[in-house]
Formats: sequence, C-alpha cells, structure tokens
Amino acid sequence: MTAAPHPGVRTVILGRQGAGKGTQAQRLAALCLVPHISTGDMLRAAVREGTPLGLKAKEIMEAGDLVPDDVMIGIVDDRLREDDAERGWILDGFPRTVGQAEALGRITTDAPLDLVVDLVVDNEVVIDRISSRRTCDGCQTVYRADDPAIADGTCPKCGGTPRQRDDDQPEAIRRRLEIYERETAPLVDHYRGLGLLEEVDGLGTEDEVFDRLLAAVDHRTGVE
Repeated sequence: MTAAPHPGVRTVILGRQGAGKGTQAQRLAALCLVPHISTGDMLRAAVREGTPLGLKAKEIMEAGDLVPDDVMIGIVDDRLREDDAERGWILDGFPRTVGQAEALGRITTDAPLDLVVDLVVDNEVVIDRISSRRTCDGCQTVYRADDPAIADGTCPKCGGTPRQRDDDQPEAIRRRLEIYERETAPLVDHYRGLGLLEEVDGLGTEDEVFDRLLAAVDHRTGVE
C-alpha cells in the first residue's frame, strides 16, 4: 500500500505484549510525522539510569506486574506536553487499564484521540515471540535467539552481550498475559463503546500487518 503522510493523527495502539505494537507504532509515527511515544521505552531508560522511578519500575516489571497508574499517568502527561507532540502522537504501552484510559481522556480534552487500534495476536504466538527475544546489554538492540548476527554471543552493533531479560522468561510472560486479560482487555470494550476502536489482525509479515494498520487509520483519518 502507498500512503501519504497525515500530520496530526492521535492514536493509541493496544494489544498483548509481543503483538508488534512497537514496530507498527514506529512505522506509523514516521509516516504521519508525529512522535512514537512508548511508555515501555521510557521506563526501561529509567531502569538503565537507576532513577528512583527506574528502581521501583525494575522490581515491578521483572515480576511481570503493571506499573501503578499514578506513575504511568504522570509520565504520559509530561510527555504529551512536549513540543513535538503538539501536532499528534502514536501512543503504545498506555493506557493499560480503563482507569488510565479515562485519565488519558482528561489529559487530551483539547486534542482528543482519532482512533484506537487493537493488534490481535493469540497468546501462544506472544509467548513464542517474547521468549525468543535477546536484548543487548549495551545498546538495547533486540534480536531473536536464532538470529545468525548474534551466533557468537556478541552484538554486532556495539559488542555487548545479547541476553534474555528477566521479564522475557515464559513464566513472567504468562503472568503478564493473565494481567492483560484481567485488566487491559476490558479497554477493547471501553473504546468500542466510545466508537474509537479498530481491530487489526497482528499475524503475518511486518508489511502485511502495517498495510492492515494503514487501512484502519485511513478509515478514521483519511491517510491514503
């Protein structure tokens, strides 16, 4: 699909961890000339830097639990107030609960959401995708365990060591999926009730999924 930039789009990408939200959000943000805002990336940066928030978040994420609402809402509110987000944004990793969604609605009263995309992927696919990840302990590049580029155990970009993160272990993944079903899945019904939801099949190649995502955005905002 050929698509033209569409500045000003404000979109939330939902889906289980491992559904490909980050990859698709980055591509859509680049196309639409708006920032990709990932709460996961912001939290991991805080962990690497050893900030008070990072130390708190590290323990929570490694246990497979969700970071408390007050922490996440504050992070997102501050980020959406930055200059580069004035014309629009692609938000992934937030909201995760109906309470957070309601808070986001209050934060964005003057510039409301255009749509919410739910990337639909089965649990077993998610477990396989995430447990196969290896993250470089230096530059944070993510590889698949069977990637020939790291066959010698070294990151080709920085010389660091690709490792399986504690929160990428199958046990932690299953815990997060249970939490998702209990706390995050109701967001689908919440946004469907607001008339904002577009469901997108998350299986297939990256390009195939992106084409479906663009079709959903086109339906709501006029990207062609």
